[in-house]
Amino acid sequence: MLIKENIGFLLVCLGIFAVLVLAAMAAEKLLIKDRRKLPPARKVAYMGMFAALAGVLMLIEIPLFFAPSFYKLDLSEIPVLICTFSMGPTAGVVCEFLKVVIKLLLKGTTTAFVGDFANFAVGCSFVLPASIIYHMNKTFNQAVISLAVGGLIMTVFGSLFNGVYLIPTFARLFAGGDMSQIIGMASAVNEKIDSVGKLVALAVVPFNLVKAVVVSVITLPLYKRVKAILGMDAN
Repeated sequence: MLIKENIGFLLVCLGIFAVLVLAAMAAEKLLIKDRRKLPPARKVAYMGMFAALAGVLMLIEIPLFFAPSFYKLDLSEIPVLICTFSMGPTAGVVCEFLKVVIKLLLKGTTTAFVGDFANFAVGCSFVLPASIIYHMNKTFNQAVISLAVGGLIMTVFGSLFNGVYLIPTFARLFAGGDMSQIIGMASAVNEKIDSVGKLVALAVVPFNLVKAVVVSVITLPLYKRVKAILGMDAN
């Protein structure tokens, strides 16, 4: 039964990846006017480079005092955002996926792959809208707006996705269906957390907000500099 559930979870992950890639491709065609492209070989090379850097950064996990141990901050979204701002939404989704694959190859999983899938899906909820908004008018102010909107969407989506799907799935695959074990890990950090709802409200929501702010503040000054260093199309 556990093998069957893991296979089902893997299929859900692959299905969501396919849907996000298609959504990114559709957005590029329908919404983005300036679609100047890098040569394919350079684009693949840049995506691989950004994904490798993001995969390494994903290994550096920063614990937050208000969140249980299975929620740790990493800065892997920074290279992904630079990638997607430089090359478009599709490149961002693919880079987001590759970084998780690289992390799994380097370290494996400690959360029955749930945390890794969460990092990808929630990361895309930040990267994809931010990229679409930015590419509609590539200015600094638009970049600020895109990151703010992307961060807000990530906070809302990530919180709901955790409460409805990820936390129950984590409990089933990691703790044998024992939700009390997951709540216990959270209450050890914050005694006010005694339910999934409070776990989301007191840990997941602030976690996503902190991640959005930190990643955005670091990405904004780095993006133009990195594009200049790599000789990419500066906009």
